[in-house]
Amino acid sequence: MSIDLSGAKWFKSSHSSGSQECVEVAWLDGGHVGVRDSKNPAGPALVFDPSAWDGFATDIAGGEFTQVA
Repeated sequence: MSIDLSGAKWFKSSHSSGSQECVEVAWLDGGHVGVRDSKNPAGPALVFDPSAWDGFATDIAGGEFTQVA
């Protein structure tokens, strides 16, 4: 799959502290979602298809990735 990221509008979560240690997300054509490291915006990005992103978001909302101390 080849998705053009040149016109992507990247953003951080509203829960971000504003530091450099965040991921950025971009809504892409065809419902795809791009994810990249905010510390390296020129570096590689992951691209998820709509069903993979929906599954990931559902798992987050359900506490699947809650960190245990």
